Amino acid sequence: MRRLFCLFLLLLPLALHAAESPRPKVGLVLSGGAARGLAHIGVLKALEEQGIQVDAIAGTSMGAVIGGLYAAGYKAEELEKLALGIDWQQALSDAPRRADIPFRRKQDDRDFLVKQKISFRDDGSLGLPLGVIQGQNLNLLLESLLVHTSDIRNFDRLGIPFRAVATDIATGDKVVFRSGHLPQAIRASMSIPAVFAPTEVDGRLLVDGGMVDNIPIDVAREMGVDRVIAVDIGTPLQARRDLKTVFNVLNQSITLMTRSNSEAQLATLRSDDILIQPPLAGYAATDFGRTREMIDAGYRATQILAPRLAELRADEPPLELSAARAPGARTPVIDRIRIENTSKVSDATIRHYIRQRLGEPLDLERLQDDMGTLYGLDYFEQVHYRVVHERDGNALVINAHGKRAGTDYLRLGLNLSDDMRGESVFNIGASYRVNGINRLGAEWLTRLQLGDHQELYSEFYQPLDAGSRYFVAPYLFGEARNVELLVDNEPFAKYRLERYGYGLNLGRQITNSGEIRFGLGQGWGEAEVSLGPTELPSFSFSEGFYELKYSFDTLDNVNFPHSGESIALDLRSYEHSLGSDSDYRQWELSLDKAFSHGPNSWVFGGRYGRTVDDVEVVTSSFELGGPLQLSGFRQDVLAAQNVSLGRVIYYRRLTPRSFLPFDFPVYVGGSLERGRAWNNDNAYDSGYINAGSLFFAFDTPLGPLNFSYGRNDDNEQALYLNLGQIF
Repeated sequence: MRRLFCLFLLLLPLALHAAESPRPKVGLVLSGGAARGLAHIGVLKALEEQGIQVDAIAGTSMGAVIGGLYAAGYKAEELEKLALGIDWQQALSDAPRRADIPFRRKQDDRDFLVKQKISFRDDGSLGLPLGVIQGQNLNLLLESLLVHTSDIRNFDRLGIPFRAVATDIATGDKVVFRSGHLPQAIRASMSIPAVFAPTEVDGRLLVDGGMVDNIPIDVAREMGVDRVIAVDIGTPLQARRDLKTVFNVLNQSITLMTRSNSEAQLATLRSDDILIQPPLAGYAATDFGRTREMIDAGYRATQILAPRLAELRADEPPLELSAARAPGARTPVIDRIRIENTSKVSDATIRHYIRQRLGEPLDLERLQDDMGTLYGLDYFEQVHYRVVHERDGNALVINAHGKRAGTDYLRLGLNLSDDMRGESVFNIGASYRVNGINRLGAEWLTRLQLGDHQELYSEFYQPLDAGSRYFVAPYLFGEARNVELLVDNEPFAKYRLERYGYGLNLGRQITNSGEIRFGLGQGWGEAEVSLGPTELPSFSFSEGFYELKYSFDTLDNVNFPHSGESIALDLRSYEHSLGSDSDYRQWELSLDKAFSHGPNSWVFGGRYGRTVDDVEVVTSSFELGGPLQLSGFRQDVLAAQNVSLGRVIYYRRLTPRSFLPFDFPVYVGGSLERGRAWNNDNAYDSGYINAGSLFFAFDTPLGPLNFSYGRNDDNEQALYLNLGQIF
């Protein structure tokens, strides 16, 4: 008994000392730095291995992204898998996958060349966005990763208390998020000015927190921590010799601002705090393609400091943050769907595109696709969602922000083809689309083209139900083009054909991939001889027809597809009863099927046009000729009542895929083609012609720029320069 009492006396001071010296509360500070912030994942990975328990996290920009996910329950290993698996180009852009875009918007890609739209507000003023990127896809990504935190408004209730720092762009004030909607707070913290549109929260426009506090050590101390682990991954200043362009100077200006406030924060570190500075000198803020290397840099920099970090090692096992992985946490059962809408279209129209079933778990993958489809309608600044846990169940809330920059769009187009032998085809065009004429999403599209082929087309598109499954589309049209009559594949006469008229279509959309239309139309025109024998007659004509059109499009890229297919079928029946001079029928089928393997792509396809019954050749001709349309001939030089074309196109991407939304790939490729053009009266038949081409192409911001050489076995060869679509 005496021995036990003595042992108690000896251990008592140690117990009292332990009680008086609890483990210090550790605060982790993660700085901003865009892609360089991925090094934070390596830091977290090393801290976990060393048994360091983090009690609070403060982050800015990418530091807020990584810190917020970690605070919400993701382990470092999970964050690493996420970072390596994310399609950064898609995440950092606004464009939905083309598969998710409504079919009518897909057809905009085929009408005109320039990809960028010029938007106008309802009052006619030019609408400019607040940022190059609105952050649509980034918002959806954050919402999907953090859906299990939807009912947490106080960030102290997360697995680890968390703070995100942003900047009020109107006042310059620092804004520290302690509560709110976590994905929104993170998104605000990383809104790099001019690159990302500001995030509006409670009436304030918020941008990247790096503008005022890139390494928020002060914020971590306000959370009551005893020791700080600060991770500085900020971009270093460029040397004088590297400041060669306006972009270098702009980046340097931003870096100067963030480094200034960073140095001020680093100066507040105490002797017992720990600063981790991963070796990232060779990495740019846009190097998302080097994710693994930057994670490794953060890991190694933290491992080197293991002796100092050992002082902070927890005696007890680190807390298991399982909120992100708990069964059902990310798939709550949805009991109702609520629409919050400030756009021109009705709530019912928005609700139509949400396929989530009530009483079933949240289908995140399907919901992401639905958000892409909604955003692709071109009515919204952003479309996002959140899950709200209410007393009587879970509500899926769809928030659709109408576009502040306007929903009426002007698109410009240009197409140039030159065979470098004195013959060229030049067309310039524009389209103007008025959106949201009524709550069902009616729109008025007018298209004008000048040049070799002149065209005016105006269509009023009126959906008959929410979701535009059924629609009616009256239209007016007018065109003027040259039609060459051939003998032995050489022109002997040229007509100038002018045609104008009107029509009405009834149609149905087939999901996002297709559309079918049935309609009737009436037209009038004149065909005048502009070159050729004087005995050839000029004449006028009238047309009346029924039409059935089917279109299907799943190509992932309209200019250089890597997967998917495109089908277009047009059937027309010209009838005396509708005012047509002649009774005859025409049909045309075109298709393309794309495959790819790595940087290599192949497109198999062609077209077939057929005129049935006897009719005037000039008014019923299809056209062939030009690059990939029997290469070696001039553009549209083969005009005949019937045409056939089969082809295979190969191209290889020479430049690596960018991990930014701005990607300007370069391709080299070639084609093999076989086709024929002939008339019903047997006066002209080209016979089957074999052709091929080699091309070098650059997918510019304006559209594809293509240099090609074509040759065929009819002893024709040509060089082409195309700025515009050629497929």
